[in-house]
Amino acid sequence: MSTERRQLPSEVIGAEEPCVYLPGRLARMRYRYLAGCPKDAYQEMLEHGWRRFGRVFFRPARRGCAECKSLRVAVEGFQPNRSMQRNLRRNRDLNLLIRRPRVSAVHLALYDRYHADMEGRRRWPVSRTSPEAYGQSFVEGHGEYGHEILFLDGERLVAVSLVDLLPRAVSSVYTFYDPQERSRGLGVFSILTQIRWAQSRGIPYLYLGFRVDGNPSMSYKGRYRPHEILAGRPEMSEEPSWRPV
Repeated sequence: MSTERRQLPSEVIGAEEPCVYLPGRLARMRYRYLAGCPKDAYQEMLEHGWRRFGRVFFRPARRGCAECKSLRVAVEGFQPNRSMQRNLRRNRDLNLLIRRPRVSAVHLALYDRYHADMEGRRRWPVSRTSPEAYGQSFVEGHGEYGHEILFLDGERLVAVSLVDLLPRAVSSVYTFYDPQERSRGLGVFSILTQIRWAQSRGIPYLYLGFRVDGNPSMSYKGRYRPHEILAGRPEMSEEPSWRPV
């Protein structure tokens, strides 16, 4: 997502455009630009279905479409299944570094390799980044809650996860990894790492963004149980209802 901040008012409903998740469908998003967002306010927005990239918060807004459903994992009751346990063993040689997000040539090269692979295998839209675009999406606006988790094989960076740490949530913002290491299952390992991080801090939920019915690339989110789905699109003045699935 690369909305230009200088053109974005405090809140706007975007135009209808082709849906990136469901071919042949249209999407419309609601955006909020917040130069600074306290963590308690962010926590409340997250509970109402908002997501963050940079200084921009967003959620679906198209009438008549309810395919995007906010999903959160109740981490206290989570137990990895056998496949996940194998994944943890497979990646136990990796080192983790958690710090404030930043941009480097290594980040950009890894991001571009990941997206080039996804374009070829899953027909993702073409996406090449720049220091400015990466910074706007993943570095700016991190406030006191934004972090990056670096996954290192020795000194070689093999994956990056952008995450937000809030009073009652860890929010998974974005993950990308080296396609040559696909056999490791780094996407799964990233989520398991985030669940463990939340558990170690006594945080009840990991927010995984939107589950999109009908999109195979998004179906993995349903494997992490127990989880809950947000009912509808509640306004900030309304009490959100999260339903166990």
